[in-house]
Amino acid sequence: MILHKGEILFRQGDEGAFIYHIKSGLFKVTRLHENGNMVLFNILYPGEMVPHHSLISPKDIHGTAVALIRSEVETIPAQDWYRELNEDPKKPLEVAKLLQEKVRFMQERLDHLTVGTPAERLGLLEKWLKNHANGIPLTEYLTQEEIGQLIGVRRETVNRLLRGH
Repeated sequence: MILHKGEILFRQGDEGAFIYHIKSGLFKVTRLHENGNMVLFNILYPGEMVPHHSLISPKDIHGTAVALIRSEVETIPAQDWYRELNEDPKKPLEVAKLLQEKVRFMQERLDHLTVGTPAERLGLLEKWLKNHANGIPLTEYLTQEEIGQLIGVRRETVNRLLRGH
C-alpha cells in the first residue's frame, strides 16, 4: 500500500487487525491523552514492523500513525502473523531482533536528548531524519511543536534555532 503525506496508517484505539512492515517513508506516531494533550512519541522508519507492542500478542493500537512523506507499507493480517509466530521456530528470533533494533533506536534518541545544547539536539535529529526523508527538509513534514517534542524544548526555542540556521 502507498500512503501520501498526511494519510493515516492506523488510529489510536483500533483493534490491530494488521501488522505493518514499513518498506519506505516515514510516519509520526501521536497519542491523544484524556486531558486533550497530543504528544508525538515515535517516528517509524523503513524496516520496522509495527505496532511494536503487538508483535508477540495482540493489543489495541496505542497511537495514530500519519505518513510524513510518501511511504510504502506491506500489510500483514495479524492472524497470519501470530499463526506463523507459533508455527515457525525461526520467527520468534526474528521478532526479538526487530524489537532489539527498536530498543537501540530509542537508546540513540535518548542519547540525542541528553546531548549538550538544543542546537546540537536539533542537528542530530536533522541528521538522523535526513537518512530517511529523501532530502526533504524537516520543517516540511514536522511542525515546530513536534520538533520541540522530539528534542525536548519548547516551540519558541525551535523557532529561534531554525531562524539561526
